[in-house]
Amino acid sequence: MLGSKTLIFKKQKRKRKNGKSKKSKKVSVSTKEEERVTKQHQIAPQEEVEEEDDEGFSLKASAQSDSHGVQPLGNLYFNPSSHNSRNTGLGNLKTLTDELVLDILGLLEGTHLGILSNVSKGFYIFCNHEPLWRNLVLETSKGGFFFKGSWKSTFVSAYKQPSFPVLSSGLKVRDFYSDYLFQSWLCANLEMKPEWLEKDNIVRRKGISVDEFVMNFEEPNKPVLLEGCLESWPALEKWNRDYLAEECGDVKFSVGPVEMKLEDYFSYSDQAREERPLYLFDPKFAEKVPQLGKDYDVPMYFNEDLFSVLGNERPDYRWIIIGPAGSGSSFHIDPNSTSAWNAVIKGSKKWVLFPPDVIPPGVHPSPDGAEVASPVSIIEWFMNFYNATKNWKKRPIECVCKAGEVIFVPNGWWHLVINLEDSIAITQNFVSRRNLLNVLEFLKKPNACTLVSGTSDRVNLHDKFKNAIEAYLPGTIDELTLKDEEKKAQQKKPSFWESVTDSKAGAFKFSF
Repeated sequence: MLGSKTLIFKKQKRKRKNGKSKKSKKVSVSTKEEERVTKQHQIAPQEEVEEEDDEGFSLKASAQSDSHGVQPLGNLYFNPSSHNSRNTGLGNLKTLTDELVLDILGLLEGTHLGILSNVSKGFYIFCNHEPLWRNLVLETSKGGFFFKGSWKSTFVSAYKQPSFPVLSSGLKVRDFYSDYLFQSWLCANLEMKPEWLEKDNIVRRKGISVDEFVMNFEEPNKPVLLEGCLESWPALEKWNRDYLAEECGDVKFSVGPVEMKLEDYFSYSDQAREERPLYLFDPKFAEKVPQLGKDYDVPMYFNEDLFSVLGNERPDYRWIIIGPAGSGSSFHIDPNSTSAWNAVIKGSKKWVLFPPDVIPPGVHPSPDGAEVASPVSIIEWFMNFYNATKNWKKRPIECVCKAGEVIFVPNGWWHLVINLEDSIAITQNFVSRRNLLNVLEFLKKPNACTLVSGTSDRVNLHDKFKNAIEAYLPGTIDELTLKDEEKKAQQKKPSFWESVTDSKAGAFKFSF
């Protein structure tokens, strides 16, 4: 529970490079909107709240106050002594930003963090910052880990030396104020606001033909949510935790940078209380457990998959995706200029999509597209940037995709996805005739070696793919190129009304 003091919190724009319905605790927030600059928030505890649905946040029912007593920097103004134990504890390092202090601590080994945490209250707080220990676990446990409720406990339990310096991680420190550290806790414990979920402006279709899909969505490169096309999937009935854990046994799947058994991953996801929960995202699931590949079929709208001409040399193209509420993918464009479909088998997902010519607010791609800087967590993007698009002419496409539904993501579209509850999904990227030329153009870019993904041979993929298409489908590339040139010429050609309009006078021209 939150304490009895009012909390004043300045949201920070942190950057990184590339649920089931529950009772919630209401937190009222008054906001002064300022696009792409810092915003002020006043957060009151549950006992002092009045209903303010437009601006109110809700904490998860499981939310506890910060385990170390970290408070927002604004609360320092309520402290009569104006004492911040952060500054006294850090000594000369107090002039550094919290982010820089954590960057420096991230260079240390676990034993050094343990020792340093005993130096002062300030260092105790910083050295117990969970993401530091998360990184240590992921760096040293490539074969998997068994989560022990916190990342520090997980690291210590796997440490072989009994002399590891451990100070209890549950100590409360009075008068420690930090917006950066508090925001990490806040993002881990916020429920999705209703206004973030209510918008549903995607086109929905059920029972349309393949020709209708191609003409109305794939050809014009527009998203669509398809209903009723997974009804024949065995996965829709069979895939739950018990079935998957039994079927997969000791097989390990990709979870971030580590490999884990499903049983261990489910144990972690049940306990995870962090702003960026680990996401199981494995491209080789059907090879590892062939039965999983037999439990679903590609929907008929996506049967044309031209990368298949490369056989075993094709880039990664299909993934099983499993994650708890709050997990997901921050804004990105799908690899290799492919289009994609994503089918939800269990749970539900919130989608936000922007067309290729609109960069989402808070997202900063590098000029060559090789890197993308974005907020640390998905919740942070919703907190800081979601409302920024309300007055945009080109507003995002949004929806909640539920079990049994499939979303089509056209090539080049920016998209963000967050799981609203424990979710299981299948996604595949594909190349059809509609985006073949885009893919070939992407693969031959000068910096293809940094842009192309999912294959060990990034440099030669363009030539291999083009040659294979010409061998299996002779004349296809030339035919598509000719059609594309005709289409572009038609777009440049003025309409009848443009041809009779005087662009200078704004009136019609008549010639007799």
